[in-house]
Amino acid sequence: MPNLENDPILQVETTCGSLLYELQIIWDEVGESDPERDKMLLELEQECLEVYRRKVDQANKNRAQIRQTIAEIEAELAAICSAMGERPVHIRQSDQNLGSLKGELRAILPQVEEMRKRKCDRSNQFIEVLEQIHQIRSEIYRSTAYTPSNTVVDETDLSLKKLEELHRELQALQKEKSDRLTQVLDHLNTLNSLCLVLGVDFQQTVNEVHSSLSKSEGTKNICNDTIEQLAATIQRLQEVKIQRMQQLQDLATSMLELWNLMDTPVAEQQMFQKVTCNIVASEHEITEPNMLSINFINYVEAEVSRLEELKARKMKEIVLKKMSELEEICRKTHMIPEPEDSMEFAIEAIESAVDPSSILEQIELRIAKVKEEAFSRKEILEKVEKWMVACEEECWLEEYCRDENRYNAGRGAHLTLKRAEKARTLVNKLPGTVHHT
Repeated sequence: MPNLENDPILQVETTCGSLLYELQIIWDEVGESDPERDKMLLELEQECLEVYRRKVDQANKNRAQIRQTIAEIEAELAAICSAMGERPVHIRQSDQNLGSLKGELRAILPQVEEMRKRKCDRSNQFIEVLEQIHQIRSEIYRSTAYTPSNTVVDETDLSLKKLEELHRELQALQKEKSDRLTQVLDHLNTLNSLCLVLGVDFQQTVNEVHSSLSKSEGTKNICNDTIEQLAATIQRLQEVKIQRMQQLQDLATSMLELWNLMDTPVAEQQMFQKVTCNIVASEHEITEPNMLSINFINYVEAEVSRLEELKARKMKEIVLKKMSELEEICRKTHMIPEPEDSMEFAIEAIESAVDPSSILEQIELRIAKVKEEAFSRKEILEKVEKWMVACEEECWLEEYCRDENRYNAGRGAHLTLKRAEKARTLVNKLPGTVHHT
């Protein structure tokens, strides 16, 4: 016999029966007719059916909602697994003892929560990598201003393979950024060296390219436009350096010529030694600060102008000095000077208002010609010189032989004897020397 306390249906039936019995007692006492009683019982049954129907409908709706929730969760779980590149989780196939829809729901909820957490972590990894990629791209290409809010993650592909591709892309961009930064720093070092030599303000020069380059700290602009402008600035300054270097070397050449012409004291030359030391230097060898600055070139130019003025005042003296040099060369080389090579001719030319520079140029050409001719006659001149020395020794030897006291012992007598022996040797060679000459 079913236990009434443990069976709710029996309890309901018992309660309904008691109430129906109580209702019949009331009808009997009131005197309700049978048709009325049947009508009221029919209404009571219909009301009960409606209550049951509502409850059944509500239960059906609840069951549909649970099934829909389970289906949506399974679809979400499948989508997350697909996006993360993992095999889908099959709760129903993995657990056959779930028993009910609520059991299925309770079993699948922890799985989907775990996968949601993993998806969120994976998405954050994608965001972190993409933010770095967009940041570096913005620094390199400067196409659009980057803000973290612009980062969009493709939620349909969060696989490890895609993440590895993004990491490789990030590494490539990081290398490109590093290479560009190295290139920018190299350009800045080159530019700094050029500015030092040319006496140009480095900070102002790089600030004209981009303000970030003039700062010792902080991120430097490494976009293509900045690198191209740096290269163009370097090329422009290198051209200026070459131009000024040529100008300084021309001034140094003129300075050396003027020094040699006027026998400028060494102490005075020392002041411009660093200028003349670079007279044949190449572009990369000139690195001293301000060596090619406008102020320094103007300073050297002023000195050359001073020497030019001094040269103009001392030209007569220089012409006469060069003429003496020419006469001395002719004398030493036993060459007969031309009529125009005489000192008198030079003095007359100067006094007749002829340009001293022109006279000096002619004398320089004549000196060069005499030296060239002397070099071509070097062998003959050497023999003539030897012959003249021998002739002098012969004259000395004759005087020595006529000296009656030549054998007297005295201080230095042995040296005189040695010279006499050498003189006889040279005199004996005279006939052969004359024959070969």
